[in-house]
Amino acid sequence: MMAAMSLRIAVLGRGAWGRTLIDLWAAQGHDLCSWSRSDGGLPQRDLLQADLVVSAVAMAGVASLARELASQWPQGLPLLSCSKGIDLNRLVTASQLWQQGLPAGVRVAVLSGPNLASELQQGLPAASTLASRDPDLSHWLQHHLSGECLRLYRHHDPIGSEAAGALKNVIAIAAGICDGLCLGANAKASLLCRGLVEMGQVVEGLGGESTTLYGLAGMGDLLATANSRLSRNYSFGLLLAEGQSTTEALASIGATVEGRFTVEAALALAQQQGWHLPICDQVAAVIQGRRTPQEAVRALMGRQLKAEVRP
Repeated sequence: MMAAMSLRIAVLGRGAWGRTLIDLWAAQGHDLCSWSRSDGGLPQRDLLQADLVVSAVAMAGVASLARELASQWPQGLPLLSCSKGIDLNRLVTASQLWQQGLPAGVRVAVLSGPNLASELQQGLPAASTLASRDPDLSHWLQHHLSGECLRLYRHHDPIGSEAAGALKNVIAIAAGICDGLCLGANAKASLLCRGLVEMGQVVEGLGGESTTLYGLAGMGDLLATANSRLSRNYSFGLLLAEGQSTTEALASIGATVEGRFTVEAALALAQQQGWHLPICDQVAAVIQGRRTPQEAVRALMGRQLKAEVRP
């Protein structure tokens, strides 16, 4: 299935995900241009010529870029946010950062789901969620950006989609630790199931809907990220389980591991809101060197017994 018509798309960010989106949509016949910090300056000309802006920058760069582009943003130009994480300073998602920085009325959507970049680069099929409070925008994006390799589904919960996509990176680190310690299928299934519970607390706490967890942006993204060495977060957990320090593991991966920052934001939210996130607690303890992976497992297994479902 080819795109219905060619769009002029400006992609902000040329990391692995940004480059993948550029190649994917260029192959569908769209007119792509891109910008990254390494280019210097700001992409004013790209914005003026674009039908759509796609943000694939790392979470750490979203807030400042939104502020810098606010005065130059063309009226009516929509934004598709593809960054995954929670801002540690403001404790909000990427689309919320854009909406705080850009002029009022800019239409925003979110792309999230099981999107391992290297698989899409190989032309392997995938599906994702386009989430927006603006149904006309999500219909328009779905119609023009779906293609032979990427099937897009509409959703109405952008915040929940983003929060789920952010927290699954933390659970993927835990899954890597679990597999690296050879704890078995029972432990892995239990970890992912209880991880969904923690994801749900954050999703609902940020204003999303718990049912979003059971779609592509939640369980779909978690299953892909927590089971593949193509995932940086999962691979990071594997290396920690092998005995590497956080510094050594990050150097081995050589790219951003978003779950490392997301876990800090999740725990800051938990402290603020009175949530209990035991898996996140232990992932943070291992990353910070306060516990070994083996000690973290014992801490989780030795917790006070409780009901599975809150009354």
